[in-house]
Amino acid sequence: MRQLYIKQKVFSLSGKFTVKDEQENDVYYVEGSFMQIPKTFSIMDTARDEIALITKKVFSFLPKFFVEVNGREVLTIKKELSFFKARYTIDAAGIEVHGNWWGMDFQVLQHGEVAGKVSKEWFTWGDSYKVQILDEVMEAIIIALVVAIDCVKADQAAASSAATP
Repeated sequence: MRQLYIKQKVFSLSGKFTVKDEQENDVYYVEGSFMQIPKTFSIMDTARDEIALITKKVFSFLPKFFVEVNGREVLTIKKELSFFKARYTIDAAGIEVHGNWWGMDFQVLQHGEVAGKVSKEWFTWGDSYKVQILDEVMEAIIIALVVAIDCVKADQAAASSAATP
């Protein structure tokens, strides 16, 4: 089992942050496109090769995010029409998310087997997540999923603050 940590910089306008291992070595680099349409997040390995790309669909009635890993689309996160509370669904072939993914405490399953676990780290400055990888083949997908959910949450928070005077 491999443990990784995602810690976002609280006041980073560029949307750049790293994913670290237990020894605090950089494993992945995440770069967001600030002030660009469509909004994207690129996840790169230590050689700076892109392994995943998260794209917010523009001109969509409800927000929708696409996640590509190694050049192929693996999952979609989309907002559903709901009058009382924001509801999102994750569509992915053979991949399920069980638990409170909005609260960042969940398991990622592939074909019914637990491939990874994600939990929010408390008492840290900014959003920090511990990611346990149980199936190394799924590592890039799990990291991309965590970044995508965090992106959806940030998008929802921005929409909520813009809607309230």
